[in-house]
Amino acid sequence: MIRKILIANRGEIAARIIRTCKKLGILTVAVHSEADSDSPFVGLADEAYLLGGPRVQESYLNVNKILEIAKETGAEAIHPGYGFLSENADFARSCEEAGLIFIGPKPEIIQQMGNKVEARKKMEQAGLPLVPGFSRPLIDSAEAAAVAEKIGYPVMLKAAAGGGGIGMQAVANEDELTKAFEGNQKRAQLFFGNGDMFIEKLIEKPRHIEIQVLADSFGNAVYLWERECSVQRRHQKVVEEAPSSFLDDETRNRMGMAAVKAVKSIGYSNAGTLEFLVDADKNFYFLEMNTRLQVEHPVTEEITGLDLVEQQIKIASGNKLDFTQSEIKQDGHSIEVRIYAEDPKTFYPAPGRITTMELPEGEGIRHELAVHGTSVVSHFYDPMIAKLVVSGDSRDKAIERLSEALASYKIEGIKTNLPLLMEIISHEAFSKGDTTTDFIAKYIQKLTV
Repeated sequence: MIRKILIANRGEIAARIIRTCKKLGILTVAVHSEADSDSPFVGLADEAYLLGGPRVQESYLNVNKILEIAKETGAEAIHPGYGFLSENADFARSCEEAGLIFIGPKPEIIQQMGNKVEARKKMEQAGLPLVPGFSRPLIDSAEAAAVAEKIGYPVMLKAAAGGGGIGMQAVANEDELTKAFEGNQKRAQLFFGNGDMFIEKLIEKPRHIEIQVLADSFGNAVYLWERECSVQRRHQKVVEEAPSSFLDDETRNRMGMAAVKAVKSIGYSNAGTLEFLVDADKNFYFLEMNTRLQVEHPVTEEITGLDLVEQQIKIASGNKLDFTQSEIKQDGHSIEVRIYAEDPKTFYPAPGRITTMELPEGEGIRHELAVHGTSVVSHFYDPMIAKLVVSGDSRDKAIERLSEALASYKIEGIKTNLPLLMEIISHEAFSKGDTTTDFIAKYIQKLTV
């Protein structure tokens, strides 16, 4: 087993990884920016080192400094968490070249699946159903228009190297496509260093459902059921739950087996997630693969009883999976909401100092925190400050507990999206499980925040 891990991340996910390491008796090294010097995760680690200034380029993306600290502290492995360098193939390769274990898949797999065009090709070869589209980068807007005409509007324009909704736009006609192409291409080049664009047929009012997989280096792979992540804002997930209230057992198992077949076909190892769009008739289409731990992984942990970070570390240490598919049980229902420092009406980030923070407690409540009661929420990073995870023996019970927890959750000094979350959870459509990806766009005008 690995004995010492450097965590190349910050906030709640760094604290989350440290918690599992402590349970396993593994020493931890935290790295942080100047802005995060007083963050909770820094104090939780066995050792902590300053990376640089507050900007991510000066700190959490400073590969050379991260590797230097890992070497100086005797860390054997690096856990990248999610975001930042977690899906950076060059970073994973640099770790290997430095004699460090990268807790994730091999660099070549990250590279293949990180490019949406290449991922489509690989998944097509694996036999997964794909949204009708064009499986190579488009030359220009004229070619994009020709492809869109062939597959039929509306279509979804996407950045090949994109993520987080950046470079992605639904278009209804050729005029919209022509206007959107250049702007999204420039945005993709700016954010990802890759302006390649491609097109898929727009599946209208779909569900966004993903399958969590684990695979070791010996050819064994399992799926840990699904998570529904359909309640989104600007293609960013806001509420996630497991299992999906929409899927039947037959579809659930077909999706799971398809995901396992896919990861085996590419020689994948460690934790990963295959994301699908599911239409009203329960037809599912491969969307993308995330080659890392997901923000929403706690809901899977709650219904399976498995610690996904522990499984990642065991796999990276060279161990075989110690359970089979038939041994993975699903128990109860779990819902996660992401709590952001943002204006609930405009969705603009709202950084500042927290003056009061009171958390709900009780059966089935789990907190993943990036802050404490006097933390400063910096404008340099993503405004997510916490995750509230609530579980129950049924979806109705989980919703009931979540509603009570949100009502007693108190953060003062900054604006948060707590009012929006309360409105979403209490909405009749959510209670009924009517959670297609247009949920917020469809009901936001009716919300009272």
